Parts: sequence; C-alpha cells; structure tokens
Amino acid sequence: MMSPKRIRDMLKDKSITAAIAAVGILLVLLSSLLPEKDKEQSVSFTGAELCSASDEYRRETEKQLEEFLSSIEGAGKVRVFLKTAGSERNIYVSEGKTSESKEKKEVDEKYVIVSEGGSRKALLDSVEEPEITGAAVICTGGSSSAVQEKIYRSLEALFGLPPGKIYVTKMG
Repeated sequence: MMSPKRIRDMLKDKSITAAIAAVGILLVLLSSLLPEKDKEQSVSFTGAELCSASDEYRRETEKQLEEFLSSIEGAGKVRVFLKTAGSERNIYVSEGKTSESKEKKEVDEKYVIVSEGGSRKALLDSVEEPEITGAAVICTGGSSSAVQEKIYRSLEALFGLPPGKIYVTKMG
C-alpha cells in the first residue's frame, strides 16, 4: 500500500496528474454515450409496415380523386394512378430551450413523453403523408380538351403538381 506522502509526490509530477485527469474526462464522456436502461424505449417498424401505410394512403387518395374527378362535366368514368415520394412520417411534440451567444446558437430539445396503459410513448403531434409527385388519369371523356384542362387545373390546385407531372387521356 502506498503512503500518503508517496501519493502527494506522484501528484506533483505534472505528467501523471494530466494522465489521471485525461482518464477521468474520458470516463465521463464514455458514460454519457451509454444508453440509460430505464429510459430507453424503441419503436420499430418493418419496411412492409411503412410501405403498406404509404400504399394505403395512395390508394385511398386515388379513390377519393376518382370520385371527385368523375363529377367534372364530361369526364365520365375515371381511373387515377398517383405517384408518391417518401412515406408516412410521424411528428412528435417536443419542448426545449434555445440559448444564443455571439459565436453559436444551442438548442436543447426533448420529446414530450406520456404514460399510456403502463407504457411510455412520445406524444404525437401530427402525421405527414407522403408527397404526391405525379398523376395519370384516364377517363371516358379524356379526348375532350375542355375536360383535360379541368382535370389538369384540379390536380394542380389540389396537389401543386405542374402540368408536366400530370397525364390525362381517353379511356379505351
């Protein structure tokens, strides 16, 4: 066992003191990277679940759009195919602090957690649906330029699609 005098002599050596301080800082940094077992929860989705939610949204939107566009005078029977980008995205409620100095801005944000049925979950704020990036419409009145124009304008107004991302033709 080392005597207190020997320990004091060792601490006077600056290289040993610096090494001890470095090891202490390293241990603190490593401990902050480890997950906290009692707070850690994970939610996992398979790719199939994400695709099915996105596909379900697309199919439902197509049905609604077919019903809507068929009410345009002269359109007749309508079929719609939509192209989507991305997938459904959940947006969770968060709270945080922002601190600013001359050199930098720091934001500390944390999700709001609620207890539900014995489990803890992040509070859902909203759900962003996939972006509609293109549309193809076939209808019995699709040869009429007046019907085509109304469908183009409807899709542009509803989804912000430019004319180059919309195709309208006669059902054959």
